[in-house]
Amino acid sequence: MNITVVISAIAGLSWLVVLGVLVLVVVRASRQEPIRGLSTALVLALILALVLNTVSAGLVFVEPQERGVVISAIAPKGYREAPLEPGLRWIVPYAESVVYYPISKQTYTMSRTHAEGQVTGDDSISARTSDGQEIFIDASAIFSINPSEVVQVHIAWQSRYDNDLVRPLARGVIRDSVSQFRVDQVYSTNRVEMADQMEVDMRKALEANGLLLSDFVLRNVTFSPEYAASVEQKQIAEQQAQQAAFVVQQREQEAEQARKTAQGQADAAVIAAEGEGQSRIVQANAEAEAIVIQTEAEAKARLIQADAEKQALELLAAALEANPDLLTYEYIQNLAPGIQVMLVPNDNPFLLPLPSLEGSETATVPAPIVVPPADNP
Repeated sequence: MNITVVISAIAGLSWLVVLGVLVLVVVRASRQEPIRGLSTALVLALILALVLNTVSAGLVFVEPQERGVVISAIAPKGYREAPLEPGLRWIVPYAESVVYYPISKQTYTMSRTHAEGQVTGDDSISARTSDGQEIFIDASAIFSINPSEVVQVHIAWQSRYDNDLVRPLARGVIRDSVSQFRVDQVYSTNRVEMADQMEVDMRKALEANGLLLSDFVLRNVTFSPEYAASVEQKQIAEQQAQQAAFVVQQREQEAEQARKTAQGQADAAVIAAEGEGQSRIVQANAEAEAIVIQTEAEAKARLIQADAEKQALELLAAALEANPDLLTYEYIQNLAPGIQVMLVPNDNPFLLPLPSLEGSETATVPAPIVVPPADNP
C-alpha cells in the first residue's frame, strides 16, 4: 500500500478527532462544566491534525511507470525543471503540487471499425495517391512520453498530447506518404516501403515534441468501391490467365512425358537389340574359339600320331635293316596254322621263302598254284 495514502487517511481521521473534541468542548461549555482538560486535548488534536495534514501534503510517491511534474509557487518559473523520479519524494507543502504523467507505452488507433479506436465510428484516414485515387487507411501509433521531456510535454500539451499531438501528426504523415505512391504500388509492391516511410516520419515528428515512437502499424488499406471492383476484375483476369498458362504448361509436360516415354522405349529396344547382337557376337566368338581349339587339338593329335607312326616306322626300318628275316617272320605269324597253299593274284609274282613242312631249316616255297577264276576255265 502507498504510504502517502495511509498518511492522508490518518490526517483525515485526525480532523475528525479535532471535530469530536470541539463538539465535546462546546457541549460541556454550554452546561457550564469545566473544559480545561478538553481544551488542552483540542489544542493537541488540532496540532496533530495540522502536522499530519502538512506531512500528507508534502510527501508524494511516484510510481515506476510515472514521472511527476512539480508545479511550484516558490520556483522562479513556476515549476521545477527536473521531473520527480519514481519513489517517495518530498515537496514543499501547500506551495507545490505534482502532476503525474505515464511513461509506459500507449496506443492511439484510428480505424473505420466502430468502437475500435479512440473515436467512435469511422475514424480511418482518407488519403489520395499520386495518381488521384482515394484510399482509406487504418493505423495505430504505439508511443510513450520521453521521461526526460515530461516537463516540456506538460508545458506544451498537458494531458492533451494524444488527441492534439499524436492524432493530427499521424494523419498528416499518412497523407503525405500516400501521396508519393501510385495506387497499384500501395496495395502491392511498395506497401512495406510506404509503411516504413510513415514510421520514420512519425518518429521524427513525435521526438521533436517529447514523445517516443515504439511502432507504427499500418493496419488496413481500403479502396473506393469502384477501384476495388476494377482490382477484383483484374485479379480475376490474372487468375484466368494463370490458369490458362497452367493448362498449357500441363499439356507441355504431358507431351514431354509422352516423348520421354517413347524415347525410353526406343532406347530400350536399341539396348535390347545391341544386347542381343552382343550376345550373338559373344556366342559366335565362343563357337569360333571352340572350333579353333578343337582344330588345334585335332591337329596336335594328328601330329603326335604322325610322329608316333614315323618313330614306329623308323624303329621298324631299323629293325628290318638289322634283321631282314624279321619281315618274313611277321608274315608267317600272321598266316593261318598249317597253311600249304596260298592264292595270290596272277600279276603279283611276289614270293617269300617258307619253312619246309618236314622241319628243314629253310626251303624254297614252290611257285604257288594259281587257280584261275571260275569264269575262265
